[in-house]
Amino acid sequence: MSSFKSPFRSPLFWRLLIYFCIANLLVFALSSWVTSSFIAFSSEQDIDWATIAQSAEGAYDTGGTDGLTTWAQQQRAEGIDATLYENGQPLREMRLPPSVRDSLPQWLAEGQNLALNPFPGFYIGLQNVTGKDGHTRQLVGVSSSRARISRHMREKILLGSQLALSLLLVGAIGWWVARSVSRPVEAMRTATRKMAAGEFATRVDKRWSSAHDELGQLASDFNGMAERIEVLVAHDRGVLQDLSHELRSPLARLHLILDLAQHSATPEEAAAHFKHAEREIARMDRMTAEMLALSRLEGGLPGMERDSFDIAELVKERMDAAHVEAEARGIDLQIHSTGPVFVWGSGILLERALDNIIANAIKFSPDYGRVDVDVEQDQQNAVVRIRDHGPGVPSEELGLLFRPFFRGTNAMHANGHGLGLAIVHRVVHVHGGEVIAQNAEGGGLAITMRLPGAEAT
Repeated sequence: MSSFKSPFRSPLFWRLLIYFCIANLLVFALSSWVTSSFIAFSSEQDIDWATIAQSAEGAYDTGGTDGLTTWAQQQRAEGIDATLYENGQPLREMRLPPSVRDSLPQWLAEGQNLALNPFPGFYIGLQNVTGKDGHTRQLVGVSSSRARISRHMREKILLGSQLALSLLLVGAIGWWVARSVSRPVEAMRTATRKMAAGEFATRVDKRWSSAHDELGQLASDFNGMAERIEVLVAHDRGVLQDLSHELRSPLARLHLILDLAQHSATPEEAAAHFKHAEREIARMDRMTAEMLALSRLEGGLPGMERDSFDIAELVKERMDAAHVEAEARGIDLQIHSTGPVFVWGSGILLERALDNIIANAIKFSPDYGRVDVDVEQDQQNAVVRIRDHGPGVPSEELGLLFRPFFRGTNAMHANGHGLGLAIVHRVVHVHGGEVIAQNAEGGGLAITMRLPGAEAT
């Protein structure tokens, strides 16, 4: 199945898209405001009505009404609509707002020069001017802030302001977005370098790993990975230290045995030493195998296959497998089961756990003693209880039995490496169950495994 993920379902995608849309909206809003402000500012500058009146009179003197019309068209392109009045009548028709048209006869009759600004952005001018023919005429002109700048010029100003603001705002917002993305990436890069340098306690800061986008999830996954690596490395180091410590004594004994065999007086004496050396080698081999098994279990059991099976039947099989060892010491193995009890898990791993517990019970049982095994269904759990009738364990040591290489005060009664119950504890733990050790009434140690039950297949 394809692992492609649509970008439309990505929080980071939507965050970047929204940011850039907001940036563009801000650009258009600000550019419009700047353009309007610029136009208003330009229009608010003083209009030289006297110069305009002289220009109009010159056009009329040289070209008459047609010349005045041509001049008016040119002025309209500059944002001013104007004409000349003579004897109260316009020499060329022009449109005026009703309020201006109603007041104009009175203004013309007064014969004064006026420059009015009745409301923001709108200007009125009346200017007396004398022509070459000696007649006095009056210029009447109006202008608005938006009309003063030509359309072509307005477009240039608008485009220029939009371009400048676009570069400024998009650059600023782009910098902020890039910074918000690069900072967690840089934090993860720094953490990765520290991890590569052996600082396994390194974590990405919580302010980055707690974010709810892809970068936050990546930082959180990195922290999970780093924590897992730290645990595994610490465990492997511990296993290596424990193994090196435990192998030191048998290796020293083996060196001594081989030295004695080399200096033996007779072949029979040398053969006895070599046989002793074989036992030491076999002991180290078993201990190494158990340590590797425990290390694999601590590593999380990748690819562990699970199935539903009857654990009561598995217990019976493992009891039969241990029958020879128990019979050699006259130990009676008793199993009590109410019927099939199904669990969900790995039969191979649980087989190893049962072998360790049964072997431990036989090891600490007295000759001609008894080992009792009970298998029952307790609500939704399967319960396996294995009890011996040996010396038991001091109460202060019960909580330490499942630690690797722990050997209590009763270890002198049997050989071992202190790994069997540690493996049992890890197997039960990865199955989602629990295992406890208790001193049984009447003497002996009882190991109880409680595992989640399953339906029969």
